[in-house]
Amino acid sequence: MKYYILILFCFSIQFAIAQPDSLFIKKKLVVIDSTATPRWVNKNKAGIDLNEVAFVNWSSGGSNSISAIFHGKSSLVYTYHDFIWNSTLNTRYGINQQESEPLKKTDDLFELNSSVGYKRSKKSKWYYSARLNFKTQFANGYSYPDTSNPISRFMAPGYMFFGGGMEYGKDIKKLSIYISPLTFKATFVLDDNLANSGAFGVTPAVYDDEGNILIPGDKVREELGILVTNYYEAELAKNVTLKSTASFYTDYLNSFGNIDVDWEVFIGFKVNNFIKASLGSHLKYDNDVKTQVVINEDEDEYAEAGAKVQWRQLLGIGFVVDF
Repeated sequence: MKYYILILFCFSIQFAIAQPDSLFIKKKLVVIDSTATPRWVNKNKAGIDLNEVAFVNWSSGGSNSISAIFHGKSSLVYTYHDFIWNSTLNTRYGINQQESEPLKKTDDLFELNSSVGYKRSKKSKWYYSARLNFKTQFANGYSYPDTSNPISRFMAPGYMFFGGGMEYGKDIKKLSIYISPLTFKATFVLDDNLANSGAFGVTPAVYDDEGNILIPGDKVREELGILVTNYYEAELAKNVTLKSTASFYTDYLNSFGNIDVDWEVFIGFKVNNFIKASLGSHLKYDNDVKTQVVINEDEDEYAEAGAKVQWRQLLGIGFVVDF
């Protein structure tokens, strides 16, 4: 499936000119609405967060380790009169090395967001809006120390949301509340083994008594439901910013009322234009993502344990470049 998304950005400028008239000087204010002339601005940011621990003859013991998270963000915003088109690309990839243990992945994200909005008047704070969100990962994910059986891959899973609704925000860049009563969600599991096992909520394969596949597992799960998202950005103190992004989704046809939650909170600490620290929290719950418990460890027998809340915490200091 191919998606071609055009994203542009423009912002408005106002200025006044003064003209003399007869014996008195009268100032005539001429307001130029530059939104009538489409313009765009592309903003890019890339950085790396590092964390390192080393020990030499340390009496309490410990393991030397180093971890890094590479991250990048690109945005384009286009405005023309009361029309706005905003798109962002977010990428993250984190690794950890601890002494003689194998290299481990700690973070992995490829996310594209694009939203189109139109308001009926300049005084209105409500936008008629449509949104597209696509999210997946770059590399294989494992349940360490087992690195022979991936539990996730590129496009396994992959998530896509597309729908329309209303968006409210006195400043669409700093505050946004989006309500979409009709949003299509697709979950992609483009890996045969994961699809056959029914990972991430897709229909699993059907086997015969000898373990042969009669009907392969589905690679796409489709849902239609209601989506509510919120974005908020605030300056807590000088050089300290808070960013919160929350998403809530429930499917009309399958288990209506079971709400998928995706909530990220990041606090940024600016040391200077290049050095920054961050503290983050990421909480997720998806009723379609089931956990497993071990029944017989010797024979690798597992049983489904249902969905559980997922949470991770991030802390790092790093180097960031805007361009």
